[in-house]
Amino acid sequence: MLVIWGRNNSVNVQKVMWCCEEMALAYERIDAGGAFGVVNTPPYRSLNPNGLVPTIEDEGWALWESHAIVRYLAAKHAAGSLWPQDLKARAEADRWMDWTHTTFGPAIRTLFLGLIRTTPEQRDARAMEESRLKTAEALVVVESRLKTTPYLGGDSVTMGDIALGCHIWRWMALPIERPAFPSVQRWYESLARRPAYQKVVMLPLT
Repeated sequence: MLVIWGRNNSVNVQKVMWCCEEMALAYERIDAGGAFGVVNTPPYRSLNPNGLVPTIEDEGWALWESHAIVRYLAAKHAAGSLWPQDLKARAEADRWMDWTHTTFGPAIRTLFLGLIRTTPEQRDARAMEESRLKTAEALVVVESRLKTTPYLGGDSVTMGDIALGCHIWRWMALPIERPAFPSVQRWYESLARRPAYQKVVMLPLT
């Protein structure tokens, strides 16, 4: 059985779990990272020398980096759906995965950490507001895309939606002022109706 190492409140672990749930793929998850520790032990470092989560073990083979894991699992178990077979459609999904990693994730990180994982007296209000504005600016790009297509990769959910969809839950759940993005809202609501998304992504923010 597939093994996923990582705590369930990690956005990157959630990407892997959501992918598995969409494919009805059986897996065992082992808590690691954060308060659970584990990641600095020699056995774990032999799987992932970075000491981060997630890491998977699949038939005795280890793989780390959440987007690489999602690509691998989707290609192996969901070719033609989460993993588009058409090269251009796959490139669209790939592009949104990379954009999430380089643009959206870094934009929202300070805001999320400040509000959820930092005590009020230690928060940097200015940095958090800059992060909120950068995230909203990034969402202008997403809004433009979703005006023309139901999902980021086209007419159906792909691995591109999985990457950004986990982060968008945080944006929607944070106690902040959010500019109106009707197409992003419609897309988010469509994700929120999916049982797999509800199960592993729409958790209380911790």
